Amino acid sequence: MAGNSSKAVRDLIPEILKLSGRECMISELSYSSFLPELENKLGEELKEYFESKELEELAGLLEVIYRIAELRGSSKAELETMRQRKNRKKEDLKKIFSFLIRLKKAFIRGYGLLALQNPGV
Repeated sequence: MAGNSSKAVRDLIPEILKLSGRECMISELSYSSFLPELENKLGEELKEYFESKELEELAGLLEVIYRIAELRGSSKAELETMRQRKNRKKEDLKKIFSFLIRLKKAFIRGYGLLALQNPGV
């Protein structure tokens, strides 16, 4: 964090900063104020995953997602139930990605590649 920026951090971060000799101001937020901060944190965690590709960052994403769900009145179990229900309705991502790969290969073999490479044609 540079300057006077603020952001949602994990519970132990202020203590870690103080132990390292750095100063920080801590504010407890209401649920309605905390939710937008968590949503920003979700974006940060996603960016960290894209940069590192580390599974630990995916775990961080899940933590934030579960907390957002909780603030919106749901639980981890209810969220998982919704995910499973969505999978049953729209099939799982493995099948979807497999289909996209096959579709892309078929598209490249046909005339579509010329149209894709030369949009003015």
